Amino acid sequence: MKLGVFVSDFELTNDTLDRVGPDGVILVANGVYHAALKTGGNASPLLGKYSSLYALSDDLETRGIDPSTVDSKVKVVDYSGLVDVIFNDFEKIAWL
Repeated sequence: MKLGVFVSDFELTNDTLDRVGPDGVILVANGVYHAALKTGGNASPLLGKYSSLYALSDDLETRGIDPSTVDSKVKVVDYSGLVDVIFNDFEKIAWL
């Protein structure tokens, strides 16, 4: 079973994701900060753990983040692309 997890919080602890063990992460709402912000010069630890990472372009733009500046590990998708990801890449979806 391929599990995708929506992450909508920037302060999310990695322990939660480690217990769930997703195959991919979809960054939405404040979760998109993981794709662009660096804390102490380091990228979010979340980016090094998952090979399938997505960020919703509208949520990036709403927060003043240029989609072209996100980490190269993250694929930026619009709503149509998000629907494709949900239905084509994962069998189950969870929201944290």
